[in-house]
Amino acid sequence: MNSFTIKDLENLSGIKAHTIRIWEQRYSFIKPERTGTNIRYYSNDELKKILNVALLNKYGYKISHIDKMNDGEIKEKILSLNQMEAQQERIVNELIQSMVDIDIEKLEIILDKYIQARGIERTITQIIFPFLEKIGILWLTNHINPAQEHLVTNIIRQKLIVGIDGIVTALKVNKTVLLFLPEGEYHELGLLFMYYLLKSRGVTAIYLGSSVPLKDVEYVVKLKKPDYLYSHLTTVGQNFNFDKFISNVTQKFAGIPIIISGQLTCTYQKKIHPPLNFKRSFAEVMEFVSGFSKV
Repeated sequence: MNSFTIKDLENLSGIKAHTIRIWEQRYSFIKPERTGTNIRYYSNDELKKILNVALLNKYGYKISHIDKMNDGEIKEKILSLNQMEAQQERIVNELIQSMVDIDIEKLEIILDKYIQARGIERTITQIIFPFLEKIGILWLTNHINPAQEHLVTNIIRQKLIVGIDGIVTALKVNKTVLLFLPEGEYHELGLLFMYYLLKSRGVTAIYLGSSVPLKDVEYVVKLKKPDYLYSHLTTVGQNFNFDKFISNVTQKFAGIPIIISGQLTCTYQKKIHPPLNFKRSFAEVMEFVSGFSKV
């Protein structure tokens, strides 16, 4: 069983830690355990409960009413939410719950059903990407088991690759983007997602994959002369030095715009300068991609 901190619950549910503490005092639906040093921690079941409660509360149900509902009633109310955004958030929450339970069959069924109904790109943008944004913080803080991470990422990776292989487009943009992850970074889902978006819009995308030495990137840059370099950093090994990586890529690839997205960009505090550009949110990533349609 996983144990989650109150900060984990805040990141996954969108409910401030202060509010969660008030709910604990006033209502009965969440009861954290405490460590020997009196620090709160929460079980899988409590995480799932807070996700459901937060969703209902966001879409109009009072906490005092939710507190009186049993699990069946809560599930029924969640399924009755008809706003598109609410349905998408419900599915993202179901993916999180499937991950913590290591219910791989359920996770695949959820994804396949959405792909069948909405197509691979909408599944990526509406479900997979928000899911990855939420659980990325758990990977950074090691609050999920590596086995859970590997199982989930491999399933999503398979869906992305199928989507990439199936792209048929008449669009053609005279721009080339080279995509890679630095040595020590193996979380390639964000990069595969960008590969899909670029390729579907007619951009020439060169995909080098994960943990690529910079000398190999240099070789391909000299050969293909890309217009952009793109990397997506979720979490990296202990020996990875972000400052050193930034210094190396900006020196070795002077004059080429270097785009970096992912969780690590959100925690980087120092000022950056062109040709380096951070995309710290999904909206900024999509703005970058949309720019190619104007070329």
